[in-house]
Amino acid sequence: MAKSHVTIKEVAAAAGVSYQTVSKVINNQIQVSKDTEQRIWEAVNTLGYKPNYVARSLRAQRSFTIGYSWPSSPDNQTNPILDHFLQSMFVAAEAHGYYLLCFPYHENYQRHLDTYNELIDTGRVDGFVLSSIEYNDPRVLLLMDRKIPFVAFGRSNPELSFSWIDVDGGQGIRQEMEHIIAQGHQKIGVLAWPEDSRVGNNRISGYFDVMHERGLEVKPEWIRRGQGCFDYGYQATLEILDLPKEIRPTALIAMNDLMAVGAIQAAKSRGVAVGRDFAVGGFDDYPMTQYIDPPLTTLRQPIIEVGKQIITMLLEVINGENNSEPRTIMLNPELVIRGSTVRN
Repeated sequence: MAKSHVTIKEVAAAAGVSYQTVSKVINNQIQVSKDTEQRIWEAVNTLGYKPNYVARSLRAQRSFTIGYSWPSSPDNQTNPILDHFLQSMFVAAEAHGYYLLCFPYHENYQRHLDTYNELIDTGRVDGFVLSSIEYNDPRVLLLMDRKIPFVAFGRSNPELSFSWIDVDGGQGIRQEMEHIIAQGHQKIGVLAWPEDSRVGNNRISGYFDVMHERGLEVKPEWIRRGQGCFDYGYQATLEILDLPKEIRPTALIAMNDLMAVGAIQAAKSRGVAVGRDFAVGGFDDYPMTQYIDPPLTTLRQPIIEVGKQIITMLLEVINGENNSEPRTIMLNPELVIRGSTVRN
């Protein structure tokens, strides 16, 4: 049985190395041979050694904690994308001896920034992960001004230079558009977010690019902008279906799955055969979309890979391993074709 209060020197003696080597291996500060590393971890596990993280933080002048906050979902909605993102970050951070400090997201932005400042000033975190990035994002401006390590899931203004990882929504919508056009559709509408949405503008760019390249007309009545929820998708689709037949779209691209599911239900309420006569495509691949009737064609984000990479990138910044230009990574979503866009 492992005894209590095992010291690092006892681990070192059991592994046949110095206690400094044990400390550096545990804290991912040194590379040793596989045999040496295995002996150290076997000794750690056999003796039941538990590092003193308070002492570790004092010695290193670090908290070994990463801060993260995110906007809450509406009461009647879940966010499986966020679940995957969080879990992948938790696992990646723990593998490097770090943990996430999740803190409230305040709609009052000054109060929200005050929380960032407090965490920085009290040394509670070594850096931050940001998401839901928008133009002129105050969090980005604050952390850049204070020279605090951070990496963002998403881009902001082109002139702001910082490390980020993102999913190319425009490239994804391009894939979906090409598939829908291959099914014979030319009058294609879009359920979009408001014009001040950075993510929304990136995604809808794929729609406009393909329509322009194919020489297809885009009528103003086909572009509907609003909240990315089921109710808006439902109502906007009814309005599109009420357009005169000669200009009525035969397909819709939605900027997220909730709007797409609303569109499917609206079309079915009018007796329109979704898939055969009216195509609907979404974005995000929420788990429930494969079970609706018909199953939704959508775009799957590599969200687990994003979570892993964003932690690796942030630790590089914290450890001073990336002193040149900020590192940026762009990933592509995967088109998942299901019945909502396939003509039988």
